[in-house]
Parts: sequence; structure tokens; C-alpha cells
Amino acid sequence: MPNALGPGRGERSDWQLLWRLLSYLRPYPWQAAGGLAAVTANAVLQLAPPYLTKVIVDEHVAAGRLEGLGDIALLYLITLTAAALLEAAQTSILQLTAQRVMFDFRVQVYRHLHRLDIAFFDRNPVGRLMTRVTSDVDVLNDLFTSGVHAIFFDLFTLAGIVFILVSLDWRLALAAFAVVPLMGLITRWFRRNIRESFRDVRAWVARLNASLQENIGGIATVQLFRREAINQRRFRALDAGHRDANLRGMFYYAVFYPAIEIVATISTAAILWYGGVLVMAEDLTLGGLVAFLLYSQRFFRPVADISEKLNGVQAAIAAAERIFGLLDTQAEIRQVGARATGVERGRAGTSIVFEHVSFAYDGSGDVLKDVSFEVRPGERVGIVGATGSGKSTVINLLLRFYDVGRGRILVDGRDIRGMPLPELRSRFALVQQDVQLFSGTIASNLTMGSGAISPESVERAVAAVGAGRFVSALPGGTGAAVAERGATFSTGQKQLLSFARALAFNREVLLLDEATSSVEGETELAILVALRAVMAGRTTIAIAHRLATVQDMDRILVLHKGELREAGTHDELLAHDGIYAKLWALQCHSTANPNPIPGGRPGS
Repeated sequence: MPNALGPGRGERSDWQLLWRLLSYLRPYPWQAAGGLAAVTANAVLQLAPPYLTKVIVDEHVAAGRLEGLGDIALLYLITLTAAALLEAAQTSILQLTAQRVMFDFRVQVYRHLHRLDIAFFDRNPVGRLMTRVTSDVDVLNDLFTSGVHAIFFDLFTLAGIVFILVSLDWRLALAAFAVVPLMGLITRWFRRNIRESFRDVRAWVARLNASLQENIGGIATVQLFRREAINQRRFRALDAGHRDANLRGMFYYAVFYPAIEIVATISTAAILWYGGVLVMAEDLTLGGLVAFLLYSQRFFRPVADISEKLNGVQAAIAAAERIFGLLDTQAEIRQVGARATGVERGRAGTSIVFEHVSFAYDGSGDVLKDVSFEVRPGERVGIVGATGSGKSTVINLLLRFYDVGRGRILVDGRDIRGMPLPELRSRFALVQQDVQLFSGTIASNLTMGSGAISPESVERAVAAVGAGRFVSALPGGTGAAVAERGATFSTGQKQLLSFARALAFNREVLLLDEATSSVEGETELAILVALRAVMAGRTTIAIAHRLATVQDMDRILVLHKGELREAGTHDELLAHDGIYAKLWALQCHSTANPNPIPGGRPGS
């Protein structure tokens, strides 16, 4: 099965991923250059102390000459102090730059998520996407703070040490480097295995986050159906997978570092033996041997550090692979432009035409089959039908949450696939059965950040839908705080606020998707009365399960198994004695009052 988040590993090399990661430093050239300069200068200074030790041993200790020893010691102190200051500067510059890059990364990922279509979110759990924005981006932080620059520091140091060792005594250098092939084999084994370990850990983290998001978001259902024990067992299995993946990584670390130490010890023993022979043969000074030992120890330390940093780079590459897979995912809904439009007010309505529209969700049969109808400007149209008949799909296609499979949809004579999405969607106000409220205030939820909606318009919208009573009772009124997902409001109250949001935006077309199904009779009556005034002069499409809510519409469309089977007014459809009449008869028997609209048609 293809990766829903984009191309997988193997379709792009590590170097391509790394180069793409480093491209995020382009907006910060001076910071990157400053950090690199500090790293280079620090690496040069780190090479000085062993050589100064050689001078002290050969020219002062072995010769018994005290003169000038203090100057060398002072130079030694200055060198180490300067190196410490450079390291502090390097750390500050790199940390600051890394945080800016992480900021840019998260903003880019978050912005890209908003551009993707609804079908993408149908395929990918929210928890997994949260992992991309949070922990996967965090992994990249080490790459920019101590990864690439530290590897450059170690490589520069290694090159300097190799040059100095060969300069001191090439024979002893060959003895020291004899263990390098063995160290290379150990490092290669470690890197190959730790890469897979890092990849497994990131995958398990994504699964854990997806499970947590799903189960915490549905905690009421979990508790209601006593699923705690089952969910805990499943979570334990996921957590065990994450634990085992981490333990495998720890095993590789536990083997790698002792192995490097053993190899370094073998090299040190060879240097001591062969170097001692050279010193006694007067082919090498004692200070030269001491310096050689110090440099050789510094040689193996960067080798181990590079391996560790490469692990961090591998972890960053694994995270980058996942992030870039998301960023490279293209929206299936192709936009032809992005012309911004403001709040639409006072238009005389919009015409909507479905021409032989067929559509199927992924992996399923056609939900709509050759559906054709027209909604004239200012017309109020209800869409009814049994569950699964394709009612909500009509709205999803009209708003281009999905694209039609066959046929086309016209808005004011234009194919919606040729309209910029902002322009298309700015024509519609949508009220759904499941209301989404965001943390903030009531006013911010009604305006959705639009500066074109005044506080007075908000107040009028709240009053028009009958929400003024409960809103005015809250501390601060429309400035009252809204908890996450509107948890402190009842379902009916959230529905009223959703209506107020639609009215505040005052769009050309009003779309109602089971909009009153969660509201009790008295509240529904107040809303329907208010909607009569709101719908005047506007094109309205109302999807309803309760037929009484659409019986006063200008026209009613009846969908059955994805096909448009009947169309007409309430009275015409009853006289036709078809699907609509049967649905009406069923609902008349299930409720004592099928007609909640004052002045509406009789319910017989």
C-alpha cells in the first residue's frame, strides 16, 4: 500500500534529504557563517595544547630549563580560555539559528496542512499528523544545533590531527592508523542498524500519538461502553513496541562505544610499545611521544563523536523523510488561483447546477449516480433521503472538499473547478450537524478572525437565532471564553452559535446540513422562524432528515441510493405518492407534530 504521506525511503537518498534540510539555513546566512567560523577557530585552538605539551616536555622538563616555562603555561591557559569562549559563542549562535529554523519548519508544515483536501485527512490519523508538526520537527533541532557543525568540527580536527601525527613520526602514525579499518567496520555496522532503529522509534511514536488522540478525544464513548481495559491492552502493545524499538537502539549503543574504546586501547598500546622503542633508540623525543599519545587520544574521540553525530543526523533524516513526505503530498483538489475575497454581503443570490454528476469515495461504489438538478438564484431547495443516499455528498462536492468523478457543477454558469477555492467558498455559509468551535471567545468563533464583521453584526446574529438569552447570561457575553471543542456548551447551544456564525458572514448561499437535528423543538421553531427572513433573496440548500424542516421549501429533491428519484414541492411529492410520501407517512407516525413551522403546510 503506498504511503499516504508521500514518497518513502529509497526514493530519495540521504544526501538529498540532508541537502534539502540544510537549505532551511538560507534565510540565515550570517548566523550560519558565524557558527561555522566559531567552529573552525575552536577546532584550530583544540590542536594547540598537545603541541604545547611537547614543547614543555622537550625544551623545559627534559632540559631542566625553567626559563620561558611560565610563558608556555600562560599561552596554554589563553588557548583553552579562547576555545571555551568560542564554544560558548558557537553554542549561542547555533541554538538561536536552530530555533528560528524550527519555527520556519513548523509554520511551513502547519500552512501546508491547511492546503490539503479533506480526502487526505480521511486517510491519515490526526495523531500521526501531530507527530510530524511536533516531535519530528524537534528531532531536527539537534541537526542544526550540534549535528552538521559538530561533524565539521570533528572532521576538521581529525584532518589536523592526521597531519600533525604524520609530521611528528610517520612510522608511529602508521601504527596508530592500523586499527582504522577495524573501526570503520564497527562504525558501519552501528550506523546501518541504528538507522533502522531510529526509523522504527519514530514510527512507533506516530502510532502512540494517533492512539492517544483518538482515545482521549473519544473518552466519553470509551467510558460509556467500558472500553478502558481493551484500550489499555492495545495501548500497552503499542507502548511495548515503542519500548522494544528504543531497547534495540540502546543495544547498538552499548556495543558500539565499548568496541571503539577497545580499538582505541589497542592503538594506544601499539603507540606506547613502538614509541618507547623509538624513544630509546633516540629516533623520537619523549615530548614527541607524549604529544603523539595526546593527539592519538584526540583522534579516536572525534571518530566516536562523528559516529554519534551521524546517528543524530540519521535520526534527523528519518524525521525529515516523514516531514518532506507530508510537504511533498499534493492536494487532489487543484486550485486555479487564490484571489482573496472579503465577506460577501447583499447579493441577490446564486445559481447552482449539477450536470450528470457521479462520485465515489476511495474504495467504494458510486455515492452519487448521474445526478442533475438546478437551483435558481434565491430559490430554497431541500434535499432529503434515507441515510447513505448521498445528501451530504452534494454539499461536499459543491464546496470542493472533493472533486466530482464525472460530470460538472456550475455556480453562476462557471465550472467550480475553474474557480479559485477562496472565491468559490466565500459564497457559502455552512451550518452542519457536528459543530466545530475553537478555543477563544464566542465573538472570535463567530467572526473566525474576519475584521470585516463588526461587534454589532455579531450581536445581531446572536439575537437573530435566539441565542441571546444564554449568551447574555455568560460572563462577558459574546466575549465569554469558549473551551476546546466548546465542551462547556450544550449541543443545542453550539448549534445556535453555528447558525449565528453563518448569519454573521451573510453569504450569498446558505447551506444547511442536518442543521437542526441536534436542537429541541422549541429552539428549532425559533431558528426556522429566523431563517425565513435570512433565506429571503438568498439561494438556500437544506439537507434534512426530518422532513418537516424542509416542507416549506420552494422545491424538494429526493435522493435514493445515490440517484435523484423525485423533485417537486411538498404537496406535489405527497400527491405523487412515491418515496417522499412514504418517508413522510413514516415520520408522521413517529411524531405527534410533524410540522414545527408556524403557518406551514398541514402535516397530512
